[in-house]
Amino acid sequence: MELALKMATLAPAPQVRPDDTHGPVAAAYARLLATGELRPDPGQAVAVARLDALALALAAPPAPSGPLAWLLGRKPVSPPRGIYLWGGVGRGKTMLMDLFHAAAPGPKRRVHHHPFMLDIHARLFALRHQVTPDPLVTIARQLADEARLLCLDEFYVRDPADAMIMGRLFGALIAAGVTVVTTSNRPPHDLYKDGLNRDLFVLFIDLVEARLDVLPLNGPTDYRMDRLGALATWYVPNGPAATAALSEAFFRLTDFPVEDRANVPTATIPVEGGRTLFIPKSLKGVAVFSFKRLCGQPLGSADYLALARTHHTVIVVGIPVLTPDRRNEAARFTLLVDTLYETRTKLLAAADAEPDALYREGDDNFEFERTASRLAEMRSADYLALGHCS
Repeated sequence: MELALKMATLAPAPQVRPDDTHGPVAAAYARLLATGELRPDPGQAVAVARLDALALALAAPPAPSGPLAWLLGRKPVSPPRGIYLWGGVGRGKTMLMDLFHAAAPGPKRRVHHHPFMLDIHARLFALRHQVTPDPLVTIARQLADEARLLCLDEFYVRDPADAMIMGRLFGALIAAGVTVVTTSNRPPHDLYKDGLNRDLFVLFIDLVEARLDVLPLNGPTDYRMDRLGALATWYVPNGPAATAALSEAFFRLTDFPVEDRANVPTATIPVEGGRTLFIPKSLKGVAVFSFKRLCGQPLGSADYLALARTHHTVIVVGIPVLTPDRRNEAARFTLLVDTLYETRTKLLAAADAEPDALYREGDDNFEFERTASRLAEMRSADYLALGHCS
């Protein structure tokens, strides 16, 4: 739990004041339009206006509640109404959440859905021997004590246990005074579609639609693909040219200044089971690894799943031709590709051969044909247009 909390962003409350024409979110968005980083998008404009209003509402002094409210003749008030922002890949959901989170006052927490759920399960485990009417209510109160605003990125539900938790937890969070802002690739009514016991999850969908503003973001521009432009996703062979191309892709996807390349941030993410995974370069959902670090180490499915769920794009350099003495690396690479494929995570890579020539000899090399086929599909426009973890 302590590790998962380190993934959260807790910040002191800044002074949030609108200028003559914009609030803080709209002003930051207008600067991106002015510099050509973004194109005018009606859906984004609607979302920005709503996020702007929410940032200002959160900055306003809260009305008294409890005994003080009674003394002043006021009723306790609910937290400002949250937002559920959904849309296809590359439409700017995470970018808008970043602008909002930077502008909103604290205490606040911004976290990806996967480490957030690991944190919730860790808290449930810690409460297993305590007598409490409802552990999720206790956890909601803990979270409310830590942050008034919860920004939850890339919300999705695929696990039946998580599906059962979310409705009660979200209701308890709102009751405890937390404002929730979340992004997702799907509208609420498509969450956990065809999942086990989905009828029980419908209560959560009803709660989201009743207590959060649901805003679609499906404009004409896929900024992620637009920034990649004509760049390929698989480069042969390894070498300076491939490294330069993948470096350009990273800087395009993250907007990180090229001149500051020595200071690209690292990250450590929680892995189910209490371990952690170190990421040499991690920024705005893009992770960079060498093949040796990612597949030459004793990593497993939990590591790759944590990576795939927290990053929409993974860049791998230095993939060698996999000879018989590298069967362990070949097995890990197959597991990595399967995990990325199943979570719709994008892969950009530099290798010494095309996928169908990577592993032609060695144990189980015949099974690598499926991996090569998946790698070919992952380079297609249809795959690249899929929503992450959808």
